Amino acid sequence: MTTILHIDSSILGGYSVSRALTADIVAKELALHPGAQVIRRDLVVDAALHLSDAHMAVFQGGAVTSPALGEDLAVGGAYVDDLFAADIIVIGAPMYNFSVPSQLKAWIDRVCVAGRTFRYTANGPESLLPQGKKVIIASTRGGIYTGDSPAAGLEHHESYLRGVLGFIGLTDVTVIRAEGLNLGDEPKADAIAQAKAQIAALAA
Repeated sequence: MTTILHIDSSILGGYSVSRALTADIVAKELALHPGAQVIRRDLVVDAALHLSDAHMAVFQGGAVTSPALGEDLAVGGAYVDDLFAADIIVIGAPMYNFSVPSQLKAWIDRVCVAGRTFRYTANGPESLLPQGKKVIIASTRGGIYTGDSPAAGLEHHESYLRGVLGFIGLTDVTVIRAEGLNLGDEPKADAIAQAKAQIAALAA
């Protein structure tokens, strides 16, 4: 059975374009893979804590010093379990201040774990995840950061996600992009329509 991991990180709730696009992507993948199981992670509603000195102490063999820390460590462990279980990973990633939301960065910090999702070898880092996983990113941006845009040098969003996901072996990445969302009603509608056309064209 196919397992789909559905991750959202936008703080805008029902106003979020990235959330609308991930919902459409998951619906499309369910149509392509009837009977697939969906693991849902809303990183805003059920957010993990950011890494702290207490987390690092536990990672190095120290004691769990509070029930809250223990619960949060369990959440981080579940995030890693999600990655191992998933065949298709759908990530909603709006651009905030030229990069990803802190909620999504906190998730990344929990799944990029030496000895769990990758290991260091004499030849460099090596993924410990099962091969063949597919990632689909719903990327949304208020401005334009592609092509010859003057803002292209400020793009630390999709490039960061491709880099960090590739580091743990997730290299089959498709980006469904809607940018220019803050440039007026018509550019926003056009960008969303183009993204929806990309979703409709997704193949198994």
